[in-house]
Amino acid sequence: MKRTPTKYIFVTGGVLSGLGKGITAASIGNILVRRGLSVFMQKFDQYLNVDAGTLNPNEHGEVFVTDDGAEADLDLGHYERFIDVNMTRASSVMSGQIYAQLLEKERKGEFLGKTVQFMAHLVPLVCDHVIEAARQQKPDVLITEIGGTVGDYEGLLFIEAARQMSLRVGRENVMFVHVGFLPYLEVTEEVKSKPLQNSVDDLRRFGISPDLVMARCDHHVPVSALKKIALFGGLPEEAVVPLETVSSVYKVPLILEKYKVDEQVLKRLGLTAKRRRSDWSALVKRIEQVATYGPSKTITVGLVGKYMEMKDTYMSVTESLKAAGWYEDVKIAERWIEAEELEGLSQRDVAKKLKGIDAMVVPGGFGTRGVEGIIVAAEYARTHKLPYLGLCYGMQLAVIATARYAIGLDGAHTTEVNPDTKYPVVAILPGQDLKRLGGTMRLGAYPAYLPVDSQIAKLYLEVRPKEVIKHGATQIEVSERHRHRYEVNPEYHARLQKAGLRFGTSPNGKLVEFIETDPKRHPYFVGTQAHPELRSRPNRPHPLFVGLIRAAKK
Repeated sequence: MKRTPTKYIFVTGGVLSGLGKGITAASIGNILVRRGLSVFMQKFDQYLNVDAGTLNPNEHGEVFVTDDGAEADLDLGHYERFIDVNMTRASSVMSGQIYAQLLEKERKGEFLGKTVQFMAHLVPLVCDHVIEAARQQKPDVLITEIGGTVGDYEGLLFIEAARQMSLRVGRENVMFVHVGFLPYLEVTEEVKSKPLQNSVDDLRRFGISPDLVMARCDHHVPVSALKKIALFGGLPEEAVVPLETVSSVYKVPLILEKYKVDEQVLKRLGLTAKRRRSDWSALVKRIEQVATYGPSKTITVGLVGKYMEMKDTYMSVTESLKAAGWYEDVKIAERWIEAEELEGLSQRDVAKKLKGIDAMVVPGGFGTRGVEGIIVAAEYARTHKLPYLGLCYGMQLAVIATARYAIGLDGAHTTEVNPDTKYPVVAILPGQDLKRLGGTMRLGAYPAYLPVDSQIAKLYLEVRPKEVIKHGATQIEVSERHRHRYEVNPEYHARLQKAGLRFGTSPNGKLVEFIETDPKRHPYFVGTQAHPELRSRPNRPHPLFVGLIRAAKK
């Protein structure tokens, strides 16, 4: 049977940013996947950065990493969690990347002396990224989210590219979805539709008439407001869908199905699909059930980190904890603990700060701020048998705590923080490049070997057996995504192992990828150089988070 050419959906935003365009785009992908279609997703960002690697987490949220090593916007995490498809480098495009490509072409003389222009040369480059993603992945539907709001001058490049795509592949193969905000006026107690109407008008002035409008609101949206938006936007009434704030973002696909968005998409793009699968409904029911649990079925997890000013900073970590909680039938309560507040404290004072938590997670980070506080926290977890999961920097600092207090290497450190430390337990290894910050880390998916009888290996074999490769009777191979420069120094491997740490390593045995303590000595003291949170799914939690929550339950 001849394959239907890829169809394209562009998701734009209006009125204000932070509406949940990423969740909306991912939810559209979700309902199409559950109709049996293949879906791939992209995010266009207005920033002049080449990628998200050097963005401040406190301002922009977490940096998401793909298997092929792209450092991207956190919305890619939503995409993966909702459609359960691994994104790639083609999924994240920033303005800086487009401009850099254009200037490189100009410097090479590829324009043959022509005047390089916005419409003639820059916009087609963006279209090329869309077409190339479709060529690589061959999905039935490619969904592209355009960051920012309509009218931002930085985003005109992407809006115009979306318009030109309808000319390039045919309007019948392109669908435009616009997500806008409906403010609530407290004085008159009414939802106001005018800002969204104006946003639709702005989009139309750029040559795009939306096929579907999502009306985001923190309050109930009356039918009268939806009808008004449809009338002034030239849309059928069913094409304006209310998206009111809900208790869990995982409910959004079910809301879209309630308003038959999947049927509207199929009809608009001329696609045929299977009947809906109901597995997502079961997940949402599970989430709702767990949300009702009281203190006796609640696990409090302390998140000890460096970037605590914005909830999006550790988005994938918090979603991974929730997923593990649903899997283990417990409610997760998070307590965010600023690492700097633990610096210089005695173990007694640390105990007061950490009182009431059942488990600890230390996520990734960079730089010197808060490091001593994390080391103190890791040592407290190690010596008080508090379930601990260290991710990337969290693993490195747990290793340093072990070196200092279990081995007695006073002042042991990472050369990232103290280049002159007498005991460089974590360091840059020979051959690593540090001349530039951007793109110089170990990025993307790397394999690791684990002893088959290790605590971590047993978790992988139980929770995600299909992702495990067995090597004889003694080892298994797993793959996780990385984003770091520094490694556990091989000179200290033997002493750390003698002190009670067990390793999972790179295939050649030189790099420490996982650490654990014997379960007979500690219920769960585990770390990984990778970022397993990036591969967790709401209906397929990651084994390391399941292990943490399970240990906390006991």
